[in-house]
Amino acid sequence: MTTTDTYAAYIASLPRVLAGAAALFRDTEGRVLLVEPNYREGWALPGGTVESDDGETPRQGARRETLEEIGLDREMGRLLTVDWVHGTGRPPIVAYVYDGGLLADTDLQAIRIQEEELLSWRLVSREEITAHLPGALGRRVLIALDVVTEGSGTAELENGDRVG
Repeated sequence: MTTTDTYAAYIASLPRVLAGAAALFRDTEGRVLLVEPNYREGWALPGGTVESDDGETPRQGARRETLEEIGLDREMGRLLTVDWVHGTGRPPIVAYVYDGGLLADTDLQAIRIQEEELLSWRLVSREEITAHLPGALGRRVLIALDVVTEGSGTAELENGDRVG
């Protein structure tokens, strides 16, 4: 066995972790933009799987997914949360949430959903978040909103709960 084969076998034996990245967009009233996927129940932030095999970073993934899903090509702001989400029947996921910023009325009018993946979009108030995003995802978004309000730092999470 060559050194290259040994190294390839070593790499193949390493644990796998999935990465997802999303953008937290708000309107001038502080409501959060959510999208409704057609491939599963419930709502989500604009975002998706980071294509790390292609060399994509989480920040690049959030921007690409935002452009693909809602037609807005926006530079992502600061990292708000990083969430380690344990898996059942799948590898764990590291979920990144970036500040997508405020959307003006003209931005909202420019939204064009990707019909291959999405049914609709809507703006929801903070009080409505957990009704649309139950469990860890809802907690992650609420904490991301808190981080925006605090004005600095990034929150480290495990399954939607703050740690550290």
